[in-house]
Amino acid sequence: QVQLVESGGDLVQAGNSLRLSCATSGRSFGTVGWFRQAPGKEREFVCALRWSGSTTRYVNSVRGRFTISRDNPKKMVYLQMNSLKPEDTAVYYCAATTRNLIWSSMDLMGEYDHWGQGTQVTVSS
Repeated sequence: QVQLVESGGDLVQAGNSLRLSCATSGRSFGTVGWFRQAPGKEREFVCALRWSGSTTRYVNSVRGRFTISRDNPKKMVYLQMNSLKPEDTAVYYCAATTRNLIWSSMDLMGEYDHWGQGTQVTVSS
């Protein structure tokens, strides 16, 4: 059974850092990503990486502040978030697919077959 379980969400002040974790199980994945959904808004792409290799993609609003990484033996995916802003407030979702997505497709929700339940990140000003 495929499972993605996020953790690490919290309430933090603007300018601080937070690291989200996503525990994966059930199969090996080709591409993993993080999406987020703010209240009243649609779910949006944050970042993604290929499980093998170094290909990553970030949405412009987080590039330079967020870093996605993985721990292969532990089958964990991480999202290190620095210099957090109130506009980063959202429920963050881990997503995965067995396919090695090309860079131009990494931001498409429909390309991901498996999703976690989400973890809340709230950034206060």
